[in-house]
Amino acid sequence: MAETDMEEKQNGIPERETGMDINTDENQHGTSHLNEPVAEESALEKLQEDLAEANDRYLRKVAEFENFKRRNAKERIELIQTAGREVITDLLVVLDDCDRAQKQLENNSDSDAVKEGVMLVFNKLRSTLQSKGVKAMETIGQEFNPDWHEAITEIPAPSEEMKGKVIDEVTRGYYLNDKIIRHAKVVVGK
Repeated sequence: MAETDMEEKQNGIPERETGMDINTDENQHGTSHLNEPVAEESALEKLQEDLAEANDRYLRKVAEFENFKRRNAKERIELIQTAGREVITDLLVVLDDCDRAQKQLENNSDSDAVKEGVMLVFNKLRSTLQSKGVKAMETIGQEFNPDWHEAITEIPAPSEEMKGKVIDEVTRGYYLNDKIIRHAKVVVGK
């Protein structure tokens, strides 16, 4: 039968029919196939392609993140530049009233009418600022608090109960939405 196997192999009969492994290297022991290095090369090529694809995705994500950071920084700068725009626009109306009051001061000698006009402008300014969240601090008679007040000077207290309290206010302090935006400059009793 060995002769027939040899003949079948020479006649081109497939190995599965002959039971012989024609892919075996004569110098290798066992049943090592000649096709294995090709399979390893294709696996290596697939891994290299996967790596290149992952690297490309990574580079795209990094570029996308850099664009996001740049766009975010630009928007932040624009927001800072225009943050007070709404408040300033509302205060322009008060400025217009101030201009009208100035013209009336120049042309009118009636002090009661001028006083009334100026008071209207001041009240409009206060109400505009209050609508934006600005609130004045109440300091006179309050206990001195260095978190809210800036002591300009100390004077002898007029009474025993005024010691350590605010006696006079040099510059008024203000809150914006319950956050201090300007500390009150005060005179404290000692």
